[in-house]
Amino acid sequence: MKLPRPPRAVILAAAGVILLLSSGLGLTATYAYAGEVPRGTSVLGVDLGAKSRADAAAALRAGLAGHAEALAAPAELQVGEASTQVEPAAVGLAVDVDATVAKAADSPRNPFVSLFGNRQVTPVVSVDAAALHEALQAVAKDVGEAMTMPEIQFDGTEPVPVYPEPGLGLDPDRSAQAVAAAWPPIDPDNGQRRSPAPIAVPLVGINPVTTAEDVDRLVAELAEPAVAAPVTIRTDEDVEVEAPPAVIAASLRLTADERGEIIPAVDGKALRKALGDRLAEVERKPIDAKVVLGGDGPEVVKSKDGIRLDLSELSGELLAVLPEPAPRAVTAQVDTTEPEVSTEQVEALGIEQRVSTFTTYFEGGLSVPRNHNIALVADLVDGALVPPGEMFSLNGHTGERDYDQGFEDAPVIIGGKLVPAVGGGISQFTTTLFNASYYAGLEDIEHHPHSYHYTRYPAVIESTIFYPDLDMQFRNNTDYGILIDTSYDQGSITVSMWSTPVWDEVTTEWSSKRDITKPKIEYLKPGPKCIATEGIDGFTQDAWRILIRDGQEVEREKFTWRYDAQPEFICGEKPGEDDN
Repeated sequence: MKLPRPPRAVILAAAGVILLLSSGLGLTATYAYAGEVPRGTSVLGVDLGAKSRADAAAALRAGLAGHAEALAAPAELQVGEASTQVEPAAVGLAVDVDATVAKAADSPRNPFVSLFGNRQVTPVVSVDAAALHEALQAVAKDVGEAMTMPEIQFDGTEPVPVYPEPGLGLDPDRSAQAVAAAWPPIDPDNGQRRSPAPIAVPLVGINPVTTAEDVDRLVAELAEPAVAAPVTIRTDEDVEVEAPPAVIAASLRLTADERGEIIPAVDGKALRKALGDRLAEVERKPIDAKVVLGGDGPEVVKSKDGIRLDLSELSGELLAVLPEPAPRAVTAQVDTTEPEVSTEQVEALGIEQRVSTFTTYFEGGLSVPRNHNIALVADLVDGALVPPGEMFSLNGHTGERDYDQGFEDAPVIIGGKLVPAVGGGISQFTTTLFNASYYAGLEDIEHHPHSYHYTRYPAVIESTIFYPDLDMQFRNNTDYGILIDTSYDQGSITVSMWSTPVWDEVTTEWSSKRDITKPKIEYLKPGPKCIATEGIDGFTQDAWRILIRDGQEVEREKFTWRYDAQPEFICGEKPGEDDN
């Protein structure tokens, strides 16, 4: 049956309705799509809708600035049963504003949501996964289970494999994802700070990169061939050194990194140690230039360069040939090593002649402990070179003088009494050295006269020493080097200074003694530590060092010292007294 055709008026009305709806939808879409970010879009409570990307970024930064305290607050992280805190700045935890705005702008648009709803976009959070992983290591060790790292050790020259086993720990990427998903502590609905809940960071199964199969392959393809035969190390000078299997085993490293991956390497330092005396065939230590005293005076012994194999550079080449069958050889680079003191440096010091000398005397020969000590410290100082402007310290040069160096017990002054102590007698050498520097016109930095005056020393200008509290120091205040020369015989010790003279003469004038005090008598308990002494007067005296150049007095330096009266010590009971 044919339906009746609708009246023309009805058709026109329907067309009008359709046209009106189409027009409205077009206006709706135009309104909803205004700006680069759709209307109704918010991030952490900040409205970004209908804004350009630049304006949206500015608005989001302003909103985040209002949450500066919340964003900077330590984040509470839960790892298994343990918890810890991390500072956001320390692990790069932050809202990536530009990435967040791009996410908001690029999301699919729905005009009806833009007109009648609110479209929340979660922020893009950046995290430095490596820094976060490092920050969590301490707590992860407490709650996790460490992997058994693979490696290949050597028992002599026999490879011993250690196979990997899984553990329980952290995966850097998954940890970063978990933290980024739960941060920041801001409510996305109203943009208000919320009470932060601990962020769960998952513990996951972790496996070493190198597998058990990989370990077996390394044993078969590298470890066993490496120690099957020696390797010849050649140099450009056609000199050869053989590295036997034991040396290779001692220097080949087949250990895993923190990810559990075995990265084969040859340890250059271990290779050098293992080669030991074999290197003497091709290497030579540099020799410093020095000044020695010959029959014609000071002579410069020239310096010599050394040669040294670059075993660190050689390590890579050595590793490459270890899987190969014998014969195997590598070529090492030979480096020249320069001495610390060159011939030119020593020649420039101007050490030409003796500028001072001083001698003191002792009795009994060198077999007496105190005299033995004097000779021993003289040997330690002999040949010392003091450059211009440098300071010489006797304590610093010899170090602590003890039994290990060969020093013996001899009398020293402790608490006003002479008692046996290691290194006794060295004060006589100190006085001799001080006077040699004094008469060379060198700058006095530190010296300490004895508390009692002994006639074997010149009054005032003498010095004791006691490690580490009392030292004897002088500075070379000339433009030339100073060579210290020591010599001794069975009854004397002499110290001389060699250089270029800057003074014609150095002399001393003494004042008369004053404020003289007489010694008392004291009785000491007899025994091996009691040393009897005769009494010595106490007094005060001055000494002037006079520096002369071109026949004229240039400088006069005053030294003053007060000596105590040394009691007469008697090892025995005081007459008239009884212990009972």
